[in-house]
Amino acid sequence: MDTLSAYSPELRLQQTHSGCKLECMDITTSVEHPVPEQDLSGIVGHRFIYTYANGWQYEMYVKNATTIDYRIHSGMVGGRWVKDQQVDLVALTAGVYKVSWNEPTGTSVVVTVVPGERVLHGTIFFPHWVEEDGSKTVLFQNDHLDRMREYRDQGPTYPIYVVPEFAHITLFEHVGEDDETVVDTAPADLPAGFADRTN
Repeated sequence: MDTLSAYSPELRLQQTHSGCKLECMDITTSVEHPVPEQDLSGIVGHRFIYTYANGWQYEMYVKNATTIDYRIHSGMVGGRWVKDQQVDLVALTAGVYKVSWNEPTGTSVVVTVVPGERVLHGTIFFPHWVEEDGSKTVLFQNDHLDRMREYRDQGPTYPIYVVPEFAHITLFEHVGEDDETVVDTAPADLPAGFADRTN
């Protein structure tokens, strides 16, 4: 390793991460400046479909910098869909994004997305009541928010069921920001083969 690479993590990244070159983000943080430079253009306004290693298939639409819509096509709570979920979205470095949120059900989710490599890692923290009977959440959540909060408050919450999985992104497309038509249909009502599309 040369002197510059040893001195600067950013320079080392420039040398090892193809396509980064001199456009690398400044990821320096401090107490005065706790959030580094943010470029979210590579994920905001995009829809992506991904399948976890355990076979669960999801679809996420990053509607804007603070909101996602999503559908679950298969898995423990396959058939569930949600609009206007508030999230914390950050760019960790160039082309690497982290989306995290807490749901009315009490479920928490953290997803790290690397579109350029078509890879994603998600960790889902299910409260125990969802693990016991996830079918209660298989619906269009927006029409049942009060009921979801009641289930959450009734519990049981613990032990938390933690599901950490890698996923492969099979479809990644730009569809524009704040388009309410991107996710407006239940998974079961989509055309045949919708979630099997690739690019």
